Order: sequence, then C-alpha cells, then structure tokens
Amino acid sequence: MKEGIHPEYHPVVFVDGEHEIVTFSTMTSKETREIDGVDHYVVPLDISAHTHPFFTGKEKLMDTEGRVDRFLKRYNMSR
Repeated sequence: MKEGIHPEYHPVVFVDGEHEIVTFSTMTSKETREIDGVDHYVVPLDISAHTHPFFTGKEKLMDTEGRVDRFLKRYNMSR
C-alpha cells in the first residue's frame, strides 16, 4: 500500500440515544470519552439501526396490491 494516501482511523463511539456503537472511523469531533483507557471521539447520530422505525418493527411495509398481482392484472394473465 502507498504511504500517505490513506485517511487516519480513530477510535470513535457513535451515540444514538441510549445505544452506543464503539468502532473506528475517519470521523472526529470535539467531544471525547474514555472507554477502557482509550480516548474515543463521540459522534452523535440522529438515527441508526437501533432506532429506525423499519428495523425496530414500528413501521411495517404495507402493499395492498402486490407487484406480481398488478403485473398479472395488467397483462390479463393468471397464475
């Protein structure tokens, strides 16, 4: 790998409400927090997989007439 062309990775904690994701990222912030003796940048999130309505089951995909059914109806076909 070439030297000097890759971004620097930092320990980061992404915070979404009460959920925290500890990882590495190129993102930084002014706020830091010490976790297990290592300073992590704290990056707040508006929404993540922990709170997204689709992934939590609070929002369901409703399709009253399925795509296959519409296709068959449009071309006068049957199953």
